[in-house]
Amino acid sequence: MWEVLSAALREIHTKNASTLSFEQLYRASYKIVLKKQGDQLYDRVKEYEEQWFAAEVMPSIRKLITNNLIHTTISGVAGITPNERRLTGEEFLKGLKSSWEDHQTVMNMTTDVLMYMDRVYCSDNRKASIYVTAMGLFRDHILRARLSNSDLVTFDILNSVILDQISMEREGDVIDKHLIRSCIYMLEALYESDNEDMNEKLYLTTFEVEFLKASREFYEKLCNNLLREGDAGAWLRQAQKRFQEEEARCQTTVSLLSQAKISKVVEDTLVKARMSEFLALEGSGIKAMIENDRYEDLTLLYELVSRVDPSKEPLKIALQARVAELGAEINRTMMEGDAAIIPEQDETEAAAELGDKPKAGKVTALQKQTAAAIRWVDLVLQLKDKFDKLWKTCLAEDLILQTALTKSFSDFINLFHRCPEYVSLFIDDNLKKGIKGKTDTEIDHILDKATTLVRYIQDKDLFERYYKKHLARRLLHSKSESTEVEKQMIARMKQEIGSAFTSKLEGMFKDMAMSLELTSGYNDHIAQLGDADRNNINLGVNVLTTNCWPMESVNHGTDSCQWPPEIKKLQESFRTYYLKERNGRALTWLGYLGNADIKCTFPKIPGKDGILGRQRYHEINVPTHAMVVLLLFNDLAEDEYLSFEEIQQRTNIPADALGRILVTLSVIPKAKVLSKSPANKELPKAGDKFCFNSNFTSKSVKIKAPVISGAVNKVEGDEERRDTEDRNDEHRGTVIDTVIVRIMK
Repeated sequence: MWEVLSAALREIHTKNASTLSFEQLYRASYKIVLKKQGDQLYDRVKEYEEQWFAAEVMPSIRKLITNNLIHTTISGVAGITPNERRLTGEEFLKGLKSSWEDHQTVMNMTTDVLMYMDRVYCSDNRKASIYVTAMGLFRDHILRARLSNSDLVTFDILNSVILDQISMEREGDVIDKHLIRSCIYMLEALYESDNEDMNEKLYLTTFEVEFLKASREFYEKLCNNLLREGDAGAWLRQAQKRFQEEEARCQTTVSLLSQAKISKVVEDTLVKARMSEFLALEGSGIKAMIENDRYEDLTLLYELVSRVDPSKEPLKIALQARVAELGAEINRTMMEGDAAIIPEQDETEAAAELGDKPKAGKVTALQKQTAAAIRWVDLVLQLKDKFDKLWKTCLAEDLILQTALTKSFSDFINLFHRCPEYVSLFIDDNLKKGIKGKTDTEIDHILDKATTLVRYIQDKDLFERYYKKHLARRLLHSKSESTEVEKQMIARMKQEIGSAFTSKLEGMFKDMAMSLELTSGYNDHIAQLGDADRNNINLGVNVLTTNCWPMESVNHGTDSCQWPPEIKKLQESFRTYYLKERNGRALTWLGYLGNADIKCTFPKIPGKDGILGRQRYHEINVPTHAMVVLLLFNDLAEDEYLSFEEIQQRTNIPADALGRILVTLSVIPKAKVLSKSPANKELPKAGDKFCFNSNFTSKSVKIKAPVISGAVNKVEGDEERRDTEDRNDEHRGTVIDTVIVRIMK
């Protein structure tokens, strides 16, 4: 029977199987197994395959393994063109592929013939099927066969040729991917043993190890070359390209089993290993990317960093460092600007106090400082907008990086010791004039920015103190553009910080609303009394709750003004009305916070023509204390004077406040309703005399007297800031003491 099978195997191997009878051959193997000679049949088939490999297959493969092939693939001899390498390697791969495919075809047919042996003998004796055994023979007698006069085996040549072909493709050459994939399929179909453990595929144990090693060496060299070129953008694009190439290579050339591993190699060698050096490159690193808005590069950078490090630590550190650097530059510029402004402050402010018109294009030092404060906030917001856009456009709105950026902004903002005051001034400037003519969407955008800045401030109690001060002046002097927007801002701060922060601010608005109702009720009350004299004076009152308003910030001491009789009568009338339904409350009049509209009559001057030759009427808006001063001149003769000392004695207004009032009334041309002697522009002082200026003229009927100080929110001087900080520290101490007492209870 064996002779029949042996002859059939020869015909199958020589591709002449068309004349064979499958039924006859099957019966022959069947009878051998029935005679309990299955072991002999099994061994003789193995022996036949071994002899066939030695006599027919291996000699043809050895012919393909030329010295030229060995030198180019294993020794790496230079001077051979890529095309020669490709053709030599492809010839070997084609020969090996052909031998493998022939072996598979032969063994499929042989397995069909020996089907009964596999089912009975191999199963009963727990032996591998003849097909599996034959595959193992190909592995041992072909792939692991030692070459003549060499320690190399066929495996070594196969690995080297495939790796050389892949290397050429990485360099830009075109290779036969299908041919290489066929050889890879062979390695995936073979195992280290006949047990066919999935983890012992020859592809994994023999080829993949060398493939990953060669890839690591290639990408280390590529990374070093890119670093020498000094272009981070080129590195990013090269890394992206290589990831895509390796992914495609695993799908078309090698095996998908290596996709995760080769990606890890590229990540470790091309991205991770030298990332910090690429990010620090001058002119192309992350600094240049941010400065020049290279969003494409930044997007690639984020994708690569996210791929190699889920925590994005390198990118996070680089972004934080850049924010800190740019923020420190803003702070440094601001500090240098303040230092440049301070030396000229005394001279400029003195001129402003005396009513000198500043030259065109010039402003006072305090105005410069206030504008610089708002400019600082604008620069911070511009930087924030820049990084917000970067975060949304390039960083996929990553929460980890958002947290890092927020911390960096908070850190550099709070390093600037005046940030609470400057942020409050920025909000003050926008709520007074910045929102004028803007749409609701634009206003919301401004409020969002302001809220963001408030969120960053650590000394929120100090910010609250400044905000209350600035808000009080806006409300009391009617400087706010929109009460509704003011309330929206407070609502946002309440949501961001808490109701404890905004309770007093809300109380200030409540006082203003109640004061309007109170004023309206009082005026109705006076109208019902029919008091003609009192009706000549229209009273508008703001009743402020002491606990809500920053009284120490909007005045310079208690009001000890001596009120004229007609004003006292009006005050008493309102007091009676107010306390009628509010027993137990005390009213303190604060004239320095108010203002008054005074109707002034200027007589015609004999012998004068034009405007001075007729009687003139003007309505002048002045601070309340200025009204008190002007009323002193009501019954004064035309050529009669009042000295500075007399005015102070009769009004009891502090000398510094009185000096500012008299500057407004006797020096500044816009509201010069008093004449000063001597007639100079010096600050009024003891010894100066004042009389009614009957020669005053103005094109406007209604005139608003310029306010020297007190009604305008501006940057605090060093002494004012120290006082504010001292009061804030004192308040903090009180709060800490209260907390300690509560804990101890």
